[in-house]
Amino acid sequence: MSEKNKFIRKLYREKDVKDIERKIRCLGSDAKIDAGSFISLRVYTTIIVFILAIFIFENGYIYAPFIAIIYYFLFYYVFISNPLKKRINKLDKEALQFFEILTLTLKSGRNLEQSLRVTCDNVDNEVSEEFKKALFEMDFGKSLMEALNDMKKNIPSETINNIILNITGASQFGNSILETMYNQIDFLREKQILDVKGQINKIPNKVSIVSVIFVVPLIMLLVLGPYLIEFIS
Repeated sequence: MSEKNKFIRKLYREKDVKDIERKIRCLGSDAKIDAGSFISLRVYTTIIVFILAIFIFENGYIYAPFIAIIYYFLFYYVFISNPLKKRINKLDKEALQFFEILTLTLKSGRNLEQSLRVTCDNVDNEVSEEFKKALFEMDFGKSLMEALNDMKKNIPSETINNIILNITGASQFGNSILETMYNQIDFLREKQILDVKGQINKIPNKVSIVSVIFVVPLIMLLVLGPYLIEFIS
């Protein structure tokens, strides 16, 4: 074990390290760093921020701990939480197109593996890339079910993982995969409609916040402006 890894094990529990590893793996092609490097960079830069805060601010020894704590959690949000959330949203949006084409391919009479290969060749998005990785692993000896089950470890979207679970379940128990896909596509369409409705429902709140921040102070300035000018003069 390297000195860096020994240092990390002293700071973080094994469970926490594995959780960070899993989340970085779920970032897909956006992952530019491994868990060990991420944790080391997070800790070292937090220490640097702490030291800088002490020297930059008056009474820095009071503010430095708070600034360092905020930076520590913000670092995780910027490099893992926020990118992961964006990737989940992207995968969920792309899922409908991929699984619709997969369903059409299954409907033509091909088996699941053949349908996945045809779909991956004709769809260019991140969902397709993840299935391509699973198919690549199959070329080196994995079964389709093993490849799909391992694939779920690299996908942060619960929606897609549930679809994969239903597909593998239908295949193992001899149920109709085509019927399963029809049900999943209906679910994806309904989910997208609900997501759009959710975004629409948030608009009044956003407008209210903008009004409070910008419009209300402007109105108060216009109303009270003449009195303020008269008072000053």
